[in-house]
Amino acid sequence: MRRRECISEMPGRQWFGAMFALLAFACSDGASPPTEQDTQPQQGDTSEGRWVEASSSADVEAAAERGLIDQLVAIGYLQGSRNTRDRGVTIHDQTRAHAGLNLYSSGHAPEAILMDMNGKLVHRWHFPYEQAYGLLDKPNSNTQWWRRVAIFENGDLLAIYEGLGLIKVDKDSNLIWSSPLHAHHDLEVQPNGDIYVLTRKAHRVPRIDPEAPVLEDFVSILSEHGKLRAEMSLLEAFEGSRFASLVRKDQMSGNGDLFHTNSITVLDGRFDKKNRIFGEGNILTSMNRMGVVAVINIRLGQVVWVRQTQPIGQHDPQLLGNGNMLLFTNNMNARNDGTGDSRIEEFNPVSKALVWTYRGTEAQPFYSKYLGTAERLPNGNTLITESDAGRAFEVLPSGEIVWQFYNPNRAGDAAEFIATLPEVIRLPADFPTDWLRRESTAPN
Repeated sequence: MRRRECISEMPGRQWFGAMFALLAFACSDGASPPTEQDTQPQQGDTSEGRWVEASSSADVEAAAERGLIDQLVAIGYLQGSRNTRDRGVTIHDQTRAHAGLNLYSSGHAPEAILMDMNGKLVHRWHFPYEQAYGLLDKPNSNTQWWRRVAIFENGDLLAIYEGLGLIKVDKDSNLIWSSPLHAHHDLEVQPNGDIYVLTRKAHRVPRIDPEAPVLEDFVSILSEHGKLRAEMSLLEAFEGSRFASLVRKDQMSGNGDLFHTNSITVLDGRFDKKNRIFGEGNILTSMNRMGVVAVINIRLGQVVWVRQTQPIGQHDPQLLGNGNMLLFTNNMNARNDGTGDSRIEEFNPVSKALVWTYRGTEAQPFYSKYLGTAERLPNGNTLITESDAGRAFEVLPSGEIVWQFYNPNRAGDAAEFIATLPEVIRLPADFPTDWLRRESTAPN
């Protein structure tokens, strides 16, 4: 179950996950667990892009590698790729759709929008990348929108600039803090306030590629104040496990992106007695480039379970209340013209037997080559975000659509595309909204 849709502030509450994380996440050189570090750059520190004086040939080599690193950092997604005339909510069956506010970010701008079931704007957060302190000073197209957001019950919001950094703003879009860690794809806030977020480093890993830098993915833990507490290399988690053979250089897409990890969920332990693989504190994640869904035991720092997906390309695995797993399968090898064949699969993670699936039809096609999410709602319906199409829709177990929304925002040089829709989150019906009535503190 995802926790990102509703986050309470509980600074005094103790949670064991942070404790074992600090003990289990070790530096690669075997040093003691890392201490909490300020995520803001300190004056006088050597930055990632600073090079020592060297010979002219070394300068050329360093500059070339720096260029490759900049290209890796810039890996992201299109702000929009398809045409459509549809806008807003086009289907709403009030008796069968699960009621609640909807939160989403969009490829058109660095902002998040809260709307009701009819598509009416309730609130908007907006924060330009250039105003965030301490982030990468070589911005790219990933500064133009937020890849993932998470809302707190007081209206505060976390937002990821894909591969560049993470910020926290208040309900009035005032910056609370920013983290220069190269956050990407997904994050999750724990009951004690700790933030688990995917990060990555573009650097040389000789055992993977002796000639060029690669993207190495990490799970990083930040405090509620945005300070780095610990991190774990996902590459090392695979290499130290019985699944090490799955790490192959030929799986990289030609741009050094080894894993393309795209999801993180900290398991809550509800299935610990049934299967310890899915025990409390273990991490469920997805490596899109590898075609692998994995569970990582962070006490051991090892991958303990995998499911290889066919066809390759998947997002957003979730462990459901019934013990099954829900997965968005993109089918990346199909055409990206809306006629491909993505699907949502529910399967038993032990037997791996397929339990339920949703696929599009000729009349109602369903395909997103990139991104995409699926959320099982309390009433048994499934909320699906078809990101490339800028569409979100809710289906019954039978597959009938009872709510449908098209992103009203547009992207492209001539606003010719519907803006990419990374995820629509359905908030609980009782999600607090008293913060909406508090006086704004936004600057004039």
